[in-house]
Amino acid sequence: MSFYEFFCPVKVLAGTSALEHMAFELRALGAERPMIVTDKGVVAVGLLEHVTTALEEGGIEVGAIFDDVPPDSSTRIVTQGAQIWRDSKCDSIIAVGGGSVMDTSKGINILASENASDLAAYTGAGALKRPLRPSFAIPTTAGTGSEVTLVAVISDKDRGVKLPFASPFLLPNAAIVDPRMTMSLPPHLTAATAMDAMTHAIEAYICMAKNPISDAYATAAIKKISENLLAVIDDPKNVEGRLALAEAATMAGIAFSNSMTGVVHSIGHQLGALCHLHHGACMSLLLPYALEYNLEASAQDIGELLLYLEGAESYARTPAPERARAAIRSIRRMRDQLHERCGLPRTLTETHKVEKEQLPTLARMTLDDGALAFNPVEVDYEDALGLLERAWA
Repeated sequence: MSFYEFFCPVKVLAGTSALEHMAFELRALGAERPMIVTDKGVVAVGLLEHVTTALEEGGIEVGAIFDDVPPDSSTRIVTQGAQIWRDSKCDSIIAVGGGSVMDTSKGINILASENASDLAAYTGAGALKRPLRPSFAIPTTAGTGSEVTLVAVISDKDRGVKLPFASPFLLPNAAIVDPRMTMSLPPHLTAATAMDAMTHAIEAYICMAKNPISDAYATAAIKKISENLLAVIDDPKNVEGRLALAEAATMAGIAFSNSMTGVVHSIGHQLGALCHLHHGACMSLLLPYALEYNLEASAQDIGELLLYLEGAESYARTPAPERARAAIRSIRRMRDQLHERCGLPRTLTETHKVEKEQLPTLARMTLDDGALAFNPVEVDYEDALGLLERAWA
């Protein structure tokens, strides 16, 4: 590798008292009246109270709470949120939730900062020319890594398309990683979001834009998930394990933001769009099939994953030529254990949401996904269809 770039200016506040540091950090950015962007589910389980209490105790007045973000947000929702931001005379944004909330908050920040009404005008890379208003991101799932990424995807329901946004100005000023915010996550979602983070990390480690710094973040994330996921599924109140999974999601987000993802995400995006499968569940069920597909080109890198998946002893006693297959078997065992504990699907058939007749359409859609450009092996229609067929049953 003759040249690479690594970029992550997001400040990370992590630990069991991370929320209590928000007030100081807001004031350091000259912000004193944030709008909270969240969803009804976060409010219903009482998670928002942790945030508002911490802000109140720090002397920060919340200007507005916008909790109408749906699981698949849209430009209409962003426009509504931006109008509330203006009417409430807010000066900053705090996103509290999962990927949809994070992306919505980024869209609101674009319209608020640019005093604009047409979000579509800022799609693609490079459309934003200046910093946005101060923003914080508080994840309530340990998976997406959106708190440290410079991208957002927001649906335009009127046109029937998803609008992509990419800019370093979309990076939050700070990510608050506090285990209190993921304690109420049910086992199925804990498993799905953690496997989303695992896939981010693994694809970051084997894809073509990998570099030594992204590798360090990726392997640390894989190790944390491997050591803590099953323990948290068995004991959901395991604070140390919850924090480790949240840290892993953030680390994986930093890794793949710099090294990109590959065919797992390319196919997974289409399964989400056409069949409405949960993104983390898509990542989990596709991962071993994609690793097998990439095996010939990436056996060395896949083999190194064994060290972080199973530890030094397993790695040392496995002959080097067998490590890649052993790493894939390790991931399959983890999926089997998650399926046994909380029903996380291992095949497309087990999702009960995909029809076999849809596979050719999904394969064609996959070819238009940008993540394919970074996969270690080129993927054509027949390859994509073959992967989907192997993942079917």
